[in-house]
Amino acid sequence: MIINSDAIVLKRFPYGESSIICRCFVKDIGKTSFIVHGAHRKKFSKAAYFQPGNCINIIFYYKDNRNLQTISKTSFSKNWIHIQNDLKKIAYTMAVIELTDKCISENDEHKDLFIILLNVLEKIENKPSELNLIYWYYQYQLLEKLGFKPDFDQSELDFIPLPNPYKSTNAKMVFGCFENGEMGINKNISLLKNDRKIISNYLNTCLGIHFSELKNIKSLKVLNSLLN
Repeated sequence: MIINSDAIVLKRFPYGESSIICRCFVKDIGKTSFIVHGAHRKKFSKAAYFQPGNCINIIFYYKDNRNLQTISKTSFSKNWIHIQNDLKKIAYTMAVIELTDKCISENDEHKDLFIILLNVLEKIENKPSELNLIYWYYQYQLLEKLGFKPDFDQSELDFIPLPNPYKSTNAKMVFGCFENGEMGINKNISLLKNDRKIISNYLNTCLGIHFSELKNIKSLKVLNSLLN
């Protein structure tokens, strides 16, 4: 089956002298691993396409019995001009990409989540501020779309105490936006340090309960230092 689809690059690894293996979040079929032969050839390098966070269009022949699919053609479908030149935007981008990679399973289609992730990356690219709201919104959406929608009235989850998400009025307003499918940007919500801590702690606790692999993500440690 020939598939022509947009994809978001999640991770890449070197393979041999000139090839790479990469994991992509493919819009039509979910997370899929690929081998890209000759990606580092000097005459025609394909490596630039497969940087984590890139949004690309790929054409490949999909086989069910293969662990690694082979890409026949690649092109950029989006260009992140501002992200690649801004360290803070890079940190947010790497965080949402690593979150996605750790939380979704191979070959599970999540087309709605793909659209949300693409929208989040576009907002990170174009918004000069309120990046924390965009990131928290994605954390909330990730939980909801994967079947773990937060219940703000719960005081514990799997016998683990949850932080009180309504401990501040501003945090309650932000979570209200998320429940309505809004990011909360352009709402003029003045978040204090304590507000940011409440929101961040609550979402990180929920994600950590459901996805134990998140504890060792380096980009999250960098990002949490920016958020708090």
